[in-house]
Amino acid sequence: MLIPPDPIQRFSDLFERAKQAIPVDPNAVVVATVGADGRPSARVVLLKDFDSRGFVFFTNHESRKGRELLAHPFAALCFYWQPLEEQVRVEGRVEVVSDEEADAYFKSRARGSQVGAWASLQSQRLGSRDELETRVEDVEKRYAGAEVPRPPHWSGFRVVPDRIEFWHSRQSRLHDRHVYLREPDGWHAQMLYP
Repeated sequence: MLIPPDPIQRFSDLFERAKQAIPVDPNAVVVATVGADGRPSARVVLLKDFDSRGFVFFTNHESRKGRELLAHPFAALCFYWQPLEEQVRVEGRVEVVSDEEADAYFKSRARGSQVGAWASLQSQRLGSRDELETRVEDVEKRYAGAEVPRPPHWSGFRVVPDRIEFWHSRQSRLHDRHVYLREPDGWHAQMLYP
């Protein structure tokens, strides 16, 4: 079997198929980080962009994942599209996106999500739902009739891949696995046993 040479183009083609097959959040991806104690932590985020530079998602940098990524700038992503019987795993170092990228994406968000980025002390203990709703009301009042600016603690992370693995389900658990490793001269692909 011939392995396509470009993993980013392969991902793009597969992602288009996923968008057709999955009506809600086909861009949902599990991101795994590691804490200072060496313990892994995983959660679902939404992929907002990807290109040859990497895979981008946005978050509060003061959240648990934000703090972990700033302290230990490596992450793993895992996409699983059950209707396609496809999985893609991405691993690599992490970098903060430019202010221009973060500003542009923040402006594209619904106003409620912009307000929420200011109101939520993400990952911190919350005493009650009323406390959160009061914070939302306060932010709405602060920016009534005005554009909501991007909070300084809110931006994006780009996972710059050095390893991308494609998995396709096959009978008898004899799945297809292709891994791409980034070398100084470009991507190199190989097959893996299932």
